[in-house]
Amino acid sequence: MTATGTTTLLGVAAEAALAVPGVAGLQPRLAHCLAAAAAPTRTDTASHRMPPEAGIRADRAPDGSVWRIEVRCVLAEGHRALDTAQNVHDRVRTAVTSHLATHGVAEPVTVTVAITVTRIAARPGTA
Repeated sequence: MTATGTTTLLGVAAEAALAVPGVAGLQPRLAHCLAAAAAPTRTDTASHRMPPEAGIRADRAPDGSVWRIEVRCVLAEGHRALDTAQNVHDRVRTAVTSHLATHGVAEPVTVTVAITVTRIAARPGTA
């Protein structure tokens, strides 16, 4: 799969994770945060947000038989973290496996998914 394919795979994983009830967002990895901080200051007034894909990491084993997906989630307060993380795991794995199958990956590929809950976001209006 090419770099463009990997980018698409990140989007598929991000979309699946964000569709899970209780997921408030995806937390970018430190490398993305540092790169954004080091970037020149934007002169326009539009708010600059990192894409959700910044909270996803995808690596393929050298032999091509395994995709490792890491998802960094921010959960919404009031949802059980274990249940939400398990739901994210299952949905991301299903979405990525389906995406690979429909985009010409002929050989059997294993998809492993790791979920990291980075924080619990408070409900708006609560202190």
